[in-house]
Amino acid sequence: MNSLKLFIEWHVFGVCTAIGERIGIATSTIRKYFIYISFLTMGSPVIVYLFIAFWMNVKKYILDGRRNPLRYL
Repeated sequence: MNSLKLFIEWHVFGVCTAIGERIGIATSTIRKYFIYISFLTMGSPVIVYLFIAFWMNVKKYILDGRRNPLRYL
């Protein structure tokens, strides 16, 4: 069950998980505050969340492209 939770957290953007691991705060706390701030500001943090998710995916693809020596054959 724990492996399913980790799979979902990292493959469904994983923004809150990545932020929590870098800062050292529980992921559930970050998600809770994100939801509260989204309600208070009428959803504007959603734009920031999507930008961070996009940037994380681009970064992953760039790093994966550098590590694959068979990519250019």
